[in-house]
Parts: sequence; C-alpha cells; structure tokens
Amino acid sequence: MSGGTRRMERVVVTGGAGFLGSHLCDHFLGRGMEVVALDNLVTGSLDNLAHLSGNPAFSFRRQDVTEYLDVEGPVDAVLHFASPASPIDYALLPIQTIKVGTLGTHRALGLAKAKGARFLLASTSEVYGDPEVHPQPETYWGHVNPVGPRSIYDEAKRAAEAFTMAYHNHHGLETRIVRIFNTYGPRMRRRDGRAVPAFLTQALAAEPITVFGDGSQTRSLCYVDDLIDGIDRLLASDHPLPVNIGNPSEITMLELARVVRELCRSASEIVFEPLPVDDPRRRRPDITLARELLAWEPRVPLEEGLARTITWWRGSEPEPGAPPGHPGQAAVLG
Repeated sequence: MSGGTRRMERVVVTGGAGFLGSHLCDHFLGRGMEVVALDNLVTGSLDNLAHLSGNPAFSFRRQDVTEYLDVEGPVDAVLHFASPASPIDYALLPIQTIKVGTLGTHRALGLAKAKGARFLLASTSEVYGDPEVHPQPETYWGHVNPVGPRSIYDEAKRAAEAFTMAYHNHHGLETRIVRIFNTYGPRMRRRDGRAVPAFLTQALAAEPITVFGDGSQTRSLCYVDDLIDGIDRLLASDHPLPVNIGNPSEITMLELARVVRELCRSASEIVFEPLPVDDPRRRRPDITLARELLAWEPRVPLEEGLARTITWWRGSEPEPGAPPGHPGQAAVLG
C-alpha cells in the first residue's frame, strides 16, 4: 500500500458537516493536517463541527458544490462526500441528489485537477442495486433499476464513478473510489431514514420498532471508526479502481431490531410494514481486495459499536419533529 512520496498537509472535504464528512475532518485534523470543510447544510449540520470551533487548522465554508468551486491556497487531497444519502433525503431532494452526484462530482474533480490534488470519491454499495451476486465483489456490475424510486441515488453514484475514472484515464488525475457499505455510529441523524437510527430512536422512546417486510433482508453494518480507517488507507494507496469498505458480517433486519431492543433495555414491540420498492434483499461486501491491498478489515464488533452509538444517542438532543418511523433500511452513507 503506497501512495508515493506525496505528503498530505491540506485536504478539502465536501459534505464536511455530514455524518461521515465530520468524522473525516476529525481524523485528518488528528493527523496534523489542515482541513477545509464545504457543505451547503441541506442534510449536514454545523452541530457536527461545533467542537472544531477555534481550531486554527480547520475552516468551514457554506458551499453548494454543484456551483463554481474553488479553494484558495494549496490542496493535497479532495474527498467528495457531499450527497443526500438516505431514502428520506433523496426522496425529498431528487434533483439535488442527481446534481451533486454528477455536476458536483465534476466540480470537485475540477478542483482536484486545478490543484494537482489526489481525489477520493465516496461511492456506495447502492451501485450494486438489488444484487444477484452475493457477497458483492468490486468486479460485479450490479442489478439496478434505472427508473425506480432509488435510481436517483444509485445512478448518480454510478455516474460519479464514471466521471472519476474519466478524469483518471483522460487527465491522469490521481483518483480513489470507496464503495461504502452500511455504516453507523455517533452523529447519525434521528430522521436519517435508515435502520440503526430508526431502531434506536424507537427503542429508546419505548415506541414500536418498525421492521419492513418479514425482516429477513440482510445488511452488513460497519462502525464509523473502522470505515474512516479504511478510507484513510485507500487514500494513501495507489489503487484507482473501486474498493469495497464495509463489514462482511451479515445480519437480518429482524435480528438487528432485537439486538437494538436488548441493548437499549427497551420493551418496544416489533411491528412489520410492507417492504419498500426495490429494497435490496441482501447486502454484504466481499472485502478480499481491501484485506489484500490495504491490510484493512473491521475491528469493532456490532454490539460494541451499537453500545457506543447508544451512549452518544442518549447524550444528544432529539431533532425537532423527528418522525418515529423510517421509509427504508437499505441505503448507506456516502
């Protein structure tokens, strides 16, 4: 795993006020780098960055990355994490989701090219759609409905990967692509629309826990600290093609609901709702490449990661008007 002699001193994180973006800011600041976070705050929150106020190595700019994008001074890496990323978000923001995956990626790539910086794209396991190959290796091309309700996110990310490879092949830009599988941890939004925040919110409020379908659909849940470590290793590598980063341990949604209920010491009943359209039945990464290329694999067990998340959850204030339910349990952050 080698990225050459490049020394990373200043990085730009688009979507820096989001769940993953804010953790990336923390990570790189902890490595002694200067960090510039860009976010239009459509789904991100300044609360995620409040602890960085006054840090001379950190700066934030409210910025829609689908518009003209420039950053003063040298930049060594651009990490493109700006995008709505949950079923609730991209159902409410379909045009913005497509624009940030296409035009926003183009702008971010242009910034990296202008600065001679390395570029890392946050892609997603959603590029595999409802997979017919299990587990999913990077060589699998996917099974995506291009006109379904999830297509605005799935196809935007597939286009973002194509944009990234075009810049790599045509302009010689140093690029990295991380395909992120389901990730959870502190700073997830209660109204995010995904299983972990929805289950936690419901269990801690002693409300019914909503499981879609019969709960047999599976996901593979990776704790945020493990994901950030994998992203950092990928950025430092010299591999331009997509790499899966996620937890290969599979769990059904019904099992997850029961684990969350137990850890929260909740008496919530589990109720069942119809399965959303195009909801993937199974999702699990093949991380052979990450193991061989990056010497990476997840280390935080599910129950430990959930316990850490619950501790943070109990200490944070609920979002005003946060709904108790959630429309889907499939999307990942990216």
